[in-house]
Amino acid sequence: MAGTREKLIDGALVAIRTHGIAGTSARSIAAAAGVNQALVFYHFGSVDDLLAEACRSATTARVAVYRERFARVGSLRELLDLGRALHDQERAEGNVAVLAQLLAGAQTDQRLAEATAGALRLWTAEIEAVLHRLLRDSPVAPVADPAGLARAISAAFVGLELFEGVDAAGAGDAFAALERLAVLVEVVDDLGPIARRALRARLRTRG
Repeated sequence: MAGTREKLIDGALVAIRTHGIAGTSARSIAAAAGVNQALVFYHFGSVDDLLAEACRSATTARVAVYRERFARVGSLRELLDLGRALHDQERAEGNVAVLAQLLAGAQTDQRLAEATAGALRLWTAEIEAVLHRLLRDSPVAPVADPAGLARAISAAFVGLELFEGVDAAGAGDAFAALERLAVLVEVVDDLGPIARRALRARLRTRG
């Protein structure tokens, strides 16, 4: 049986999905959790602190669900396929809506901004680990920046999740464009040894 803190965290996520960040209050969270609203302040001190903890704990749990699948990714195309599957599942479960609301609230709330940034870093760390592994022996390694690229991919997926709500076709086109880039890297990786050495040297010079 879930303890009071866990009930409040779950209630906060339900309240955000139902009412949006602007309509989420101690009352709406307590109602969703089925507890007295005074317990919000007893356990977390404030609604903002509860929302920050809900953001952190929910993301930690979601990342853990996908960690094994990240570890099995063997190509950039597989990474994008996993990203698309993750996107579809998270949207269906309402987690994309929660993310959108938390990002909106983070614009004016420093505590929520820190928690949201920390949550996004959890996803970025998983992607960065995959990119380090995939690009280590690639001809593009001299100019590849797995840390920066991981942030760019995370930012792109966050943007696509929000973009899809207003332009689903446009988001689909963006996914397709990312997949074409992955194919391009695969083609480069399939070059013969002479071409790979020449490309690597050229990229080092340009880098």
